[in-house]
Amino acid sequence: MNQASNTGLVAGKATPRGKFPHIRRAGDFLFVSGTSSRRPDNSIVGAQADAMGTTQLDIREQTRAVIENIKDILASEGASLADVVEISSYLVNMNDFGGYNEVYGQYFDVDGPTRTTVAVHQLPHPHLLIEIKAIAYKPAKA
Repeated sequence: MNQASNTGLVAGKATPRGKFPHIRRAGDFLFVSGTSSRRPDNSIVGAQADAMGTTQLDIREQTRAVIENIKDILASEGASLADVVEISSYLVNMNDFGGYNEVYGQYFDVDGPTRTTVAVHQLPHPHLLIEIKAIAYKPAKA
């Protein structure tokens, strides 16, 4: 049995900021918790601050990192992005929709998962622009 099956936590991924798993299996479905571009060391892909505290936030970098994190989390259960049937995306600013949508289209096509994208007031860190949760269908091996 792999690590995700035992605890729902995936090695090499940022520790959840609460008491919840990265992934949970329910029968043949896999539910991936809201995932950001946060690294295991708590730094954030697509977020930089200079010595004066001026931030540079990049929705494209963050979206790519989020989808790659989801890909790794799914792999812990023997699944891939091709198994994803539903995506829910949360953007802090709908002005970022174009950049997010561009990167999303590099991973998924019209025959891919259903998708909902909504704007939210904020995410758990001020440098996060996006969070995505996913549902995948991957029959459990007997």
